[in-house]
Amino acid sequence: MRASEGDQIVQHGRVVGQHDKVGKITEVLGPEGTPPYRVKFEDGHEGVCSPGPDTEIRHKDTGTMH
Repeated sequence: MRASEGDQIVQHGRVVGQHDKVGKITEVLGPEGTPPYRVKFEDGHEGVCSPGPDTEIRHKDTGTMH
């Protein structure tokens, strides 16, 4: 998984009724766009994230998901 500053990160809900968490990557801490990422979520929470299999990246420049 690779991302750039400004890309969106989407963590899908793991149980029925749980909503997806969407955040903006504010800093890439790994080499060459790899995790971990510093993320600011829509609810105002900020933290460092190492994405798992339930996460996708929406790239700001292309609109594509990975």
